Order: sequence, then C-alpha cells, then structure tokens
Amino acid sequence: MTDSPVQSAPMQAAKPRSNTSDGTRGISFGQLWRREWQVKQQGAVQWLYPLVLFLVIITLFPLAVGSEPALLQRLGVSAVWIAALLSLVMGVDGLFKPALDNGTLAQLVVARASLPLWVLIRLVIHWIFSSGIVAVLSLLAVPLFQLSWFEAWILLASIVTGSPMLLMLSAVASSLTLSLKNGAVLVPLIALPMQLPVLIFATGAVDLFATGLNGLPILALLLAGSIISVLVMPWVIAMTLKMAWLN
Repeated sequence: MTDSPVQSAPMQAAKPRSNTSDGTRGISFGQLWRREWQVKQQGAVQWLYPLVLFLVIITLFPLAVGSEPALLQRLGVSAVWIAALLSLVMGVDGLFKPALDNGTLAQLVVARASLPLWVLIRLVIHWIFSSGIVAVLSLLAVPLFQLSWFEAWILLASIVTGSPMLLMLSAVASSLTLSLKNGAVLVPLIALPMQLPVLIFATGAVDLFATGLNGLPILALLLAGSIISVLVMPWVIAMTLKMAWLN
C-alpha cells in the first residue's frame, strides 16, 4: 500500500470540521475512512500481490505432495492456514512506512487527529482487502484438497476469527521496525513467533470439528483474542508511530 501525493489529497481537501474541547480542530471518522478507502483502492497492485501468493501456494501444494485423497485432506487445513499467514505477513511491510515518508503521519499529528482511530481504520480496511478475501478464497480447499464443505466453512470461520489477531501482531512488528533502514526484513522475524500459537489453535479447531468433536471453545478463544487485540493494539501502534515520527 502506497500513499502518493495524489492519494494524500483527500486528507488535505477534507479539512476538519469538528472542534475538540481545547479549541483545536479534529478529523472525523468519516473523513479518515473515506481517505483510507481511496488510498487502498488506488494501490490495488500492492494488495493484489499477497492474494496471488495465497493462490499460488494452495494451488502448487497439491501438485507437490501428490494426489492421494487421504494425504491431501490431512494436510489441507494446515496448507491453507500457512498460505494465509504468509500472505498476511507479506502485505504489512507497507502499512505505515509510506504515511511516514510522505508526511501523512505528520499531518495527522499536527491536526490533532486520533492516531489510534486512524490506525484502526487503516488496519480494518487492510483486513477487508487481505484476510477477508483470503477467507473467501479458502473455500477453494474443497476442490484442491478434497475437504468437505463442512470442514471448508469451519476453516473459513477460523480464518475470520483468528486473522484480526494475526494482523494486529504483524502491524505491531511493522511499527517497531519503521525507523530501521531494512525494517521490512525484520517484520516476519518478529511477528511469526507471536503468530504461531494462533496458527496451532486455528488448525486444531478445524481438526476437532473434522473428527466430530466440539471446536467451538477454541474458535471462541480466537475470537476473544482478536477482539482484545483490536481494542488494545491500535493504541500501542499509535504510540510507536508517534515516537518514530518524533525521532
């Protein structure tokens, strides 16, 4: 995702209208959402790369392991989740770097906009164009890995409930490496160790349902972790971004 000067124009044109308690002017939720949505649409090439990577992995995996139905069914859930995780990590290196380089972050700080709100909006829109689409594409596991439709829907549900937490962890890693010259290389090294428990729990939930057991507690745990991450991580990321801008 790239914020070019043309893409940052909506931020300049949409001047703040609401007044905060100390007399400074703030930027509304609607203005931030419209601006980030336009930026995401204009950077279509950037968010298409992770989706292509996901499709390549899940398409080539059956060709590599063979066509034995039992083996494909046993490895299908793990293969789809690994592909989803790799595509998500690949797409976060440009979440905040362009905003720092072209002055968008400075505009937000000077305008007294809510940085946590901006971070949340940016991540929600990124999730829609990445993990949201990947969740739908995971249904391709039915013809590729010969999963049942029941298993495929549970797999989709596990991606929907677990991917917000994965995205927040990746965003934290991206913000921590923002001021480093080759920070994008370090993002997977920082994020993946924290994301492995989510991967293990999510694939375990699908396996429980596949064997006739109840995996709802694990899905509920993933959903709770994602909700907590969405509520807490934007504040952490916002403080990290402000420190990177000040430095």
